[in-house]
Amino acid sequence: QVQLVESGGGLVQPGGSLRLSCAASGFTLDYYVIGWFRQAPGKEREGVSCISSSDGSSFYADSVKGRFTISRDNGNHTVFLSMNNLKPEDTAVYYCALRYGREALCVHDIYPRWGQGIQVTVSS
Repeated sequence: QVQLVESGGGLVQPGGSLRLSCAASGFTLDYYVIGWFRQAPGKEREGVSCISSSDGSSFYADSVKGRFTISRDNGNHTVFLSMNNLKPEDTAVYYCALRYGREALCVHDIYPRWGQGIQVTVSS
C-alpha cells in the first residue's frame, strides 16, 4: 500500500527554521517526483517545491526561493523540506505528494497520491 507520512511541523517564531520529512512506503521512491504543497486557510493549495526523480532538478515557488531547500534520500525513502527564515505568511498545512515521472512539475492536480498534511505555524 502506497503511503506518505509527513513529520516535523509545529510552531516556530518568525526567522526560525523547521525541517519537514515525508516518509514513503509501499513503493520504490526512485521513479517518482515528489512535491511539497501548502494550503493556508481560505487560500488555494500551492506548489512550494518539487524535485525530479532523475537528475535531482527542482522547482521552488518565488515566495520561498533562497529560504527553502528540497532534498531526497531514496535509500531511506524520505524527502525533506528544509525551511529557513520562516515568515508568518508561510503558515499553512504542508502536504507531500508524489507522481510517477521525471520532471519537477509543481502543479497540484497532477499528483495522485498525498500525505495527510502537517501544520506549520509561524508566529511570535
